Amino acid sequence: MKRKAAVAGYFYPNDAAELRRMIGRMVDPKARREKAVAVVAPHAGYVYSGPVAGAVYSSVVLPPAFVILAPAHRPIRPVFALMSEGSWETPLGPVPIDGELASGIQSRCPIAVPDPGAHGAEHSLEVQLPFLQYFREDISIVPVSVSSRARLEDLEDLGLAIAAAVRAVGRDVLLIASTDMSHYISAAEAREKDFRAIDRILALDARGLVEVVGDEDISMCGVLPTAAVLVAAKALGATKAELIRYATSGDVTGDDREVVAYAGLRIL
Repeated sequence: MKRKAAVAGYFYPNDAAELRRMIGRMVDPKARREKAVAVVAPHAGYVYSGPVAGAVYSSVVLPPAFVILAPAHRPIRPVFALMSEGSWETPLGPVPIDGELASGIQSRCPIAVPDPGAHGAEHSLEVQLPFLQYFREDISIVPVSVSSRARLEDLEDLGLAIAAAVRAVGRDVLLIASTDMSHYISAAEAREKDFRAIDRILALDARGLVEVVGDEDISMCGVLPTAAVLVAAKALGATKAELIRYATSGDVTGDDREVVAYAGLRIL
């Protein structure tokens, strides 16, 4: 199955040359790269969140394989919907699904089931791919869409399944959590709230992240994928996280009264 690009021409350019030029302005080829277990990256329109995504992807060694966890902004049937075959298309070309890795996750987490339709119109995972393709052509992915119905226990099960599957394939794999931070509040309030959540990510505290986002009413749309990635990263030996960049849409529009915020982190 070929999953067609759903938001090309909307969240990012539909023309390959223009897309490469835009990404090229948002990445730093001279940045010092660390070998990471995982990253957290935003998923808004590139004009707003692209510089944060570019900074975080410039800061890590990018292997050929990626497991990408992203929030479902629309209702989906499974708790975790993955794809185990086929490819995703962007203006920069097709990205194949890593079937071996997908099967390893599915076999270890029974509620992670193939459901290509769950990915059809979702932007939160798609927008990560051109950044990966910009840096290397030989990539494969396992896309996982995470329902808002997922419980903490489900996220822990998924995270441990991902870690076990990565160990089993014996290849370098980077985990990606796709999330934006606070939505439609002032930049000052967003920063105050977001850094409570960022502190929990820096502590690699999945449970604490879910709890603080709920308790403080932080509109972090990808908190559940991020929590699962934290569980997986710790199981794979991660010991620390670093904030690479934080920004808001107000940095682009000049209007800080009502913003969407973005954070990019690497987990080592």
